[in-house]
Amino acid sequence: MTYREEYKRWCNHATEDGLQAVLNDMNETQVEDAFYRNLAFGTGGLRGTIGAGTNRMNVYTVAKASQGLANYLVKKYGEQASVVIGYDSRLKSDAFARTAASVFAANGVRVYIWSRLLPVPTVSYAVRYLGTSAGVMITASHNPSKYNGYKVYGEDGCQITTEMAADILEEIEALDIFLDVKKIAFETAVLKGVISYIQEEVLDCFIEEIKKQSVLYGEEIDKNVAIVYSPLNGTGLEPITRILRELGYKNITIVEEQKLPDGNFPTCPYPNPEIKEALQLGLEYCHKTGADLMLATDPDCDRVGIAVKDSRGDYQLLSGNEVGMLLLDYICSQRRKHGTMPENPLLIKTIVTIDMAERIAAHYGLETINVLTGFKFIGEQIGFLEEKGEEERYVFGFEESYGYLTGGYVRDKDAVDGAYMICEMFSYYKTKGISLIDKLNELYETYGYCLNTLHSFEFEGSAGMEKMEEIMEIFRDNVEVGCVFAGRKVERVDDYSKGLNGLPKSNVLKYRLVGNSSIVVRPSGTEPKMKVYISVSAESKKDALIQETYLYQKLKVFFMIK
Repeated sequence: MTYREEYKRWCNHATEDGLQAVLNDMNETQVEDAFYRNLAFGTGGLRGTIGAGTNRMNVYTVAKASQGLANYLVKKYGEQASVVIGYDSRLKSDAFARTAASVFAANGVRVYIWSRLLPVPTVSYAVRYLGTSAGVMITASHNPSKYNGYKVYGEDGCQITTEMAADILEEIEALDIFLDVKKIAFETAVLKGVISYIQEEVLDCFIEEIKKQSVLYGEEIDKNVAIVYSPLNGTGLEPITRILRELGYKNITIVEEQKLPDGNFPTCPYPNPEIKEALQLGLEYCHKTGADLMLATDPDCDRVGIAVKDSRGDYQLLSGNEVGMLLLDYICSQRRKHGTMPENPLLIKTIVTIDMAERIAAHYGLETINVLTGFKFIGEQIGFLEEKGEEERYVFGFEESYGYLTGGYVRDKDAVDGAYMICEMFSYYKTKGISLIDKLNELYETYGYCLNTLHSFEFEGSAGMEKMEEIMEIFRDNVEVGCVFAGRKVERVDDYSKGLNGLPKSNVLKYRLVGNSSIVVRPSGTEPKMKVYISVSAESKKDALIQETYLYQKLKVFFMIK
C-alpha cells in the first residue's frame, strides 16, 4: 500500500482525538513524511512527533502497539498477563496512557496504572514490586514538546531486550491499525476491576529504597544547603522535594515558572538538563537567592543536571561525566572508609561515557563493565548479577547523558536517586570545607584531565534516514587501523555492528586514536540525529579544548556536513 492510499484510509477511519482536522490540513510533503513508514518500534519502544499518521504518535499508533504487546503477553503469560502503566507531563501523555490501558484490559491483561504523573523509574520499580509481566511508560524523555513516546519494560523492570522487541514488533506488524485492535472504555474496565490504580504504598516503598542508598552510615553532615530546583515542568516535583525534605534538606527554592507539569514547556523549549539554555531560568534564581546548588530534572525525571557556585560567586554547570565521576569517587571512598565495599565490586557504564571513570574505579578495586549506549544495558547487567546471586557487587552505574543509579531497586536511571545522592555528596564535602569544583579538580590532578564532548547532526524525514545509513557505511568503508582520521592516526576500530565483547549488535563505531583520544559515531535510536562523541586526554583543560576543537573541525570536513 502506498503512503497516499494509507493517508486516504486514515481520512476515512481516524475519527478520534481531532485527527481529521490535522489530516485535512496536510500538504503533500507532510502526508509523505507522516505515512511513508510505520513509527519504528525497538528496545526504546516508540518515539516520535505527535500528530496524524503511521509515523506519528497518536491514539491509533499507541493502541496498535498496545495490541501487539498484549498479544505477546497473553501468548507468554496467559491469564496471568499483567502490566504497569505510567505517564509524564507531555502533551497527550494521559490520553495515551488511558488508550493503552483500555487496549490491555480488552485483551484480558490486568492493568495497574499510576493515578497521576510520576517519574519513569517508578514504573520500573512498580513492575518488580507488583510482579507484573511488563511495564509501559508514556514519555519522550527530554525531547522537545512536539514529541511523545511509549517505553516498554519487561518483567525484570528493565527496558526490553533486542529479542523481546523483535517478538513484540512481529505481533505489531501483523495487525491492521483500524480492524485488529480491541478496546474497552477505560471507566468500564476500572469498574470491572481489570484496571486498578496503584496504591500509595508502592511510591512510599520506592522512596524508602532510595533513602537506603546513603553511604554516610551515621555521619553527621551540614544539610543547610541552599538549593534551587527545577522540575522543568515535568514529573520530578513531588518525589524529589519529598525525599529531600524528609531527609532534612529544608532550604529549597522551586523555579516557579517550571514548577507545575506543562507539556508545552513554555520557558524551556528543549527540556533537557544537558543543555545550558534549559537551566537558564534556574540559574537566574540561583543568582537572586545566592543558592549553593542547582538541580534540574527532565520531564520524566530520569536525568538530573546540576550547577554549583564557584569561588567568584558565579555558577558552573557540571557535565554528566563530571557528576558521574564525582559520585563514583564519593561512593567508593565512603564505602572504603566504612568497610562496606563488596567483594569483586563493579562499575557499569556505557561505551560513550568518559574513560577516566575506569581509572577511578580501578583505584578503588572496581572492575568496569562497558555496555552499549542506553541505560537499559546497565539495567540488563544488574539483572544478570541478580540471576547469579551477585547483585551486591553492583556499586554504581552511569552514562554521560546525565543518568545515574546507585542501587538495583530499579533497572533504569533514576533522577530522584541521583538528586538525593548529589545533595548528600555536596553536603558531605561542604561539611569538610570542600566544593565540588575543588573535588573535581583534585580528580583531574590525580587521574589526568579528560574532556568528552557530544555533537549532534539532524537528518529529518525519509531522506535523512537514508543519509545517516550512507554516512555510517562511508565510515566503515574508509576508516581503518593505520589510516589518518580527523587529523590523527587510528590505532583501533571497534565496530559494534559485529557484536563485540559479547554485546548485542548495534550500529556504532568507535575509533581509538593516537594520543589516548577516541571518536564514537552512531545514529540516535530515538531522534533523527547522528551523534558524535569526542574524547580527549591532555595535561590541562586548555590543551584538551584546543585538541577537541581541532578534532571536531577535521571531523566536520570528513562528514561533509555544514
